[in-house]
Amino acid sequence: AHQPGQVDHRDHLPRLVGCTPRNGLGILLVTEYARSTQGFAVEAVEEIVRLEWNQVHSAEASVRTGHVTSIAKLDAGTDQARLVQVLDVEQILRDVLPTRQPDVEPGSVGPQLNLRPGLKVIAADDSALARGLIEQGLKALGAPVLMTKSGKEAWELLDRIAAEAASHGKSVQDEVALVLTDLEMPEMDGFTLTRKIKADSRLKQLPVVIHSSLSGEASEEHVRKVGADAYVAKFVAKELADTIRQVLTR
Repeated sequence: AHQPGQVDHRDHLPRLVGCTPRNGLGILLVTEYARSTQGFAVEAVEEIVRLEWNQVHSAEASVRTGHVTSIAKLDAGTDQARLVQVLDVEQILRDVLPTRQPDVEPGSVGPQLNLRPGLKVIAADDSALARGLIEQGLKALGAPVLMTKSGKEAWELLDRIAAEAASHGKSVQDEVALVLTDLEMPEMDGFTLTRKIKADSRLKQLPVVIHSSLSGEASEEHVRKVGADAYVAKFVAKELADTIRQVLTR
């Protein structure tokens, strides 16, 4: 039920992804995501599966639409192998409820970081919407950013930067101020990326901030266990800016 003047969004998910339900939308999936609770009306739930993120591959370079971030391989190596599209929920929420994630207001993030010339932030996020908001926020902070679409891409970039720095007698900290990473990403998730950074002698001094739509004590405890320097929930530009400032001044 909804009040007069409100919009009933129950049909938006099928419409946004180009599906026409055959038997109506009889199931409501209730989720907690991006600091809010949502209900997604769906026709059916076929199955629930748990996957490692290395079984999920980026769709950016191939079949990506505005609402698909990646492709999951189910039952790989068997006669029942299937491909499943993974939806960009952040973009869907923005399309259905555009006021929930406003663009970054430069005056809302506080003072600029004043990073040493040459330093940059490396950020990883598989959502095009999130990447845009992160870039806006870091630009407002005066922080140059190299944006990547997965933990794997961020790791490969860090490895190259570390190798190039070493060849010039420098360290990676002469090039990178901080790593900002999402948690759930294709090919390598943010937990794995953080563990690899903290286990690498060339990179372990780099501050890592996890920036995720996932929340709750279990996620935040896991963040601490993998060695991240901070966690901030998506997406409030001022909170992200305050967290980055706190980490860089420790």
